[in-house]
Amino acid sequence: MARFERKALNYESRPMTDHPIHELDDDVHQRVRLGILASLLGLSRADFALLKRELALTDGNLGRHLAVLQEAGLVKLTREARGGRPRTWVAITAQGKKALRKEINALREIMARIESAESAVSIEIK
Repeated sequence: MARFERKALNYESRPMTDHPIHELDDDVHQRVRLGILASLLGLSRADFALLKRELALTDGNLGRHLAVLQEAGLVKLTREARGGRPRTWVAITAQGKKALRKEINALREIMARIESAESAVSIEIK
């Protein structure tokens, strides 16, 4: 008797449509992580305290979101101890910049579809 293996289908890699929502990355799209990446863009690095203050987050909340971004390769964390006080520095990686650009482009495409639909509706009303 032949033995057959079932392979799990990976629906995430094969979108059913060409809608731009399929370009959104869950690691980036979450509002805090999007805020972290946007805050880091244009900076060589930022310390944990700056991000915490700028985004109004708790230590635990920011730490968890940074861990997700680090695991995805979107940020790099480094720890330094100067004057006996440890500091965590965060920098966006090249992969992080690319992911953020892709996210923004997908959001722009969604906005273009919304604006197109709104203008079509306003033409029909006139």
